[in-house]
Amino acid sequence: MILNLSKIKTESLLLFCRDLILSYKDKEDISINGVDKELIEKFNTIGDEMLTQINYVTHKSDYYIKNRKHYKVKAVLAAYNFINKEISKSLENKKNFNPSMLYFSLLALWFKELNKESRSKEYIFFTIYTYGKVYDDLLVKIKSEEFKKLNISMLEVAEEVVYKLDAYSFK
Repeated sequence: MILNLSKIKTESLLLFCRDLILSYKDKEDISINGVDKELIEKFNTIGDEMLTQINYVTHKSDYYIKNRKHYKVKAVLAAYNFINKEISKSLENKKNFNPSMLYFSLLALWFKELNKESRSKEYIFFTIYTYGKVYDDLLVKIKSEEFKKLNISMLEVAEEVVYKLDAYSFK
């Protein structure tokens, strides 16, 4: 069987981002010092948009569990586990993390910087999304230096993981 490894890695990354969004979605107790409520609401809106689009192009979680022995699903889950392990290693020594900036940076780097799946119609939303404008809001326009540093560290984690994912081999 021939597998499109780029699509498998893309699907794995989208699944990871979906799980990350869902794990922090609608959490009332998350507060970041020095960050105004408007910015948090903006990130929640972006998260909702991303989640909707991710759900359009991925299967429900139970599909992956039921079909985990199928060769394609097995590869998707292997790449998902790779992403999870690499992110866990990268975040191990960090006191704080911003899940919104992390998933956003992962997607921006994969689809925009590495130009993955730019010709794939199912991923068109992710390739034309205005990542640059959001980066401006989250990195340039932020007043809190602490939050800005946190966001930059999430960008660095995403960069490290995305480049490793791109080089990941399924052997």
